[in-house]
Amino acid sequence: MNHTAKARYVMIGGFLGAGKTTCVAKLARQLTATGLRVGLITNDQGSELVDTAMLRSRGFATEEIPGGCFCCRFNSLVDAANKLTASSRPDVFIAEPVGSCTDLVATVTYPLRRMYGNDFAIAPLSVLVDPIRAQRVLGLADGGKFSEKVLYIYRKQLEEADLIVINKSDLLDASMIAQLTGKLSAEFPKGEILAVSARDGVGLDEWFARIAAAEQPEGEAMAVDYQVYADGEALLGWLNCTVALKAAAAFDGNALLRSLARRAQELLNAAGPEIAHLKMTLSPNEGLGDIAVINVVRNDFVPELSLDLPDLIHNGQLIINCRAEAAPDVLLSAVHQALAETAPEFSSLALELEHSEHFRPGTPQPTHRLAKMAG
Repeated sequence: MNHTAKARYVMIGGFLGAGKTTCVAKLARQLTATGLRVGLITNDQGSELVDTAMLRSRGFATEEIPGGCFCCRFNSLVDAANKLTASSRPDVFIAEPVGSCTDLVATVTYPLRRMYGNDFAIAPLSVLVDPIRAQRVLGLADGGKFSEKVLYIYRKQLEEADLIVINKSDLLDASMIAQLTGKLSAEFPKGEILAVSARDGVGLDEWFARIAAAEQPEGEAMAVDYQVYADGEALLGWLNCTVALKAAAAFDGNALLRSLARRAQELLNAAGPEIAHLKMTLSPNEGLGDIAVINVVRNDFVPELSLDLPDLIHNGQLIINCRAEAAPDVLLSAVHQALAETAPEFSSLALELEHSEHFRPGTPQPTHRLAKMAG
């Protein structure tokens, strides 16, 4: 890299469904508005990512690292940064790791500082939480949750956070936010806790100011039992697929996404798995780069469009990403059945499956791991 000044490296982690991509987009927009050049790096166990499609649709230079976590694809992470550097010379890199990944300090930020410290200034690690999920995990509310080995990953993400960011704070009242903040502080004392809402902008300026200026503190990384970590990841099913849509008559793409998400959710709930994140994008082939995005982040969550299409469409591409604590075949069956049952609701709509992969994440094997970082 040929920077005369260090580029700032910002990593925004958190469990599946915490709202990372929305926050990454908000931060990128704010930094861009100040005149900074921003490059984004997305990451997943598979390929064909909703997150990448959504961020690129908003005009951000985005590189995608498929096939494993940042920790296991460290060289690819550096390569992605170099690609963005060559194309757009970012002042700030914003990286969004896989939502089932932890131990990022020891396996990503410490190695970056040791090996590429002349190129990068490392911001504090932010870890987002969905407040409803956090209430359930921490015993503050009833509701579905994951098995203990999956929750091991969830808790380890919070343990290593420099900043624990309660996202979607608009879902709870002030007393509930105070209760959740107190519980997080007691169980994860390292992290400074902030409450924000990416939806309405509350708290974002304070959080963004911290990660735009502060440096990640030095010290010892947390201990991680990689066998439990691997077992937890292996309990999660992963499904990514891409579907081509074509209809003789114009149809409502937003209504299609709502119907498809509801039916997939019903089928998954009937099969029993705990949904971590079901997300879909619909990109029309015609038009000016509009995109619709829908999310389901819990079994009892009402599917929500975060972006919608302004007009009816005739054709387009649908990307579906589904993660749940279930066998991958269960996810495949539910999504395929939902597609088959939803299509007839829309006159003359034809579906063609272009890409599909379903699997369990492999054992995490970090490229580098530094347990301690000192000056």
